[in-house]
Amino acid sequence: MDLADAKRLKELEKENAELKKMLAESMLENRVLKEVNSKKW
Repeated sequence: MDLADAKRLKELEKENAELKKMLAESMLENRVLKEVNSKKW
């Protein structure tokens, strides 16, 4: 693996971490909205 590959790998790992965080936040928001929606108003 050369320097360019290592740099690209690091960029991809950073992007992957950001995407995982976005997914977790979205899933949490979805869960909260489902909980609110299920309550009797």
